[in-house]
Amino acid sequence: MPELPEVETTRNGVRPHAEGRVLSALVVRNPRLRQPVPDDLPAHIVGARLLAVSRRAKYLLFDFGGGSVIVHLGMSGSLRVVPAAEPPRAHDHVDFVFGDIALRLRDPRRFGMVLWQAGEAGRHPLLAHLGPEPLDDAFDAAWLHRATRGLRAPIKHVLMDSRRVVGVGNIYASESLFRARVHPMTPAGRLGPQRCGRLVAAVRETLRAAIAAGGSTLRDFVGGDGRPGYFQQQYFVYGRDGEPCRVCGGEIQRIVSGQRATYFCPRCQPRG
Repeated sequence: MPELPEVETTRNGVRPHAEGRVLSALVVRNPRLRQPVPDDLPAHIVGARLLAVSRRAKYLLFDFGGGSVIVHLGMSGSLRVVPAAEPPRAHDHVDFVFGDIALRLRDPRRFGMVLWQAGEAGRHPLLAHLGPEPLDDAFDAAWLHRATRGLRAPIKHVLMDSRRVVGVGNIYASESLFRARVHPMTPAGRLGPQRCGRLVAAVRETLRAAIAAGGSTLRDFVGGDGRPGYFQQQYFVYGRDGEPCRVCGGEIQRIVSGQRATYFCPRCQPRG
């Protein structure tokens, strides 16, 4: 599933082409996504100017003044800039047309969403109860320490809980915990201020590095320019079980927790 770096990469790719332009047409070839594309969506946005393209967690937000289109890429979707006249291919479900170019949503599994929220986007039920952004100032060592007091859940589960902090998916949680030298199954409430500080710094470092690399190539993910990301070339632990640790040479291990694969180095991330 595209995570925060992939969605931010998409935002960076489409924003220069569409922001400030008037939407000339909305083409919906298949409205049957995870939630149906609203029938009245064209009435809200066709002829309106796109004021800003932003991101909240794993959602893209297209601000048209009176409200926002909320786009989720689902499990394997992409939003790309293409010539408006380019013929669609299979799984190209929605086009946002801005004159000679279109933002084209391709979603083979149809797990994505294209929704409308009048007024402020943050009031939508999908966004209203989300935690802080990991790259914002609100996510700091003091906040993480307060938020984890009394929690027995493994710290990796907490990092992936969008009510606590948004956008740190499975890959980036594993990579961040390795950089912070924290075992993924450590009860969150046992992290002291020092380890919380290391972990916050590691989350920021990991996500920024992934954004700089264009995200990770997961399934058929591509950014707004159609190019795949290559952060997977920098993985320390994710998907590397049985291989030597890039730092200590020990063997990377894989466990399953919360129905998700977790990767770590027992030497660099001792349990405790």
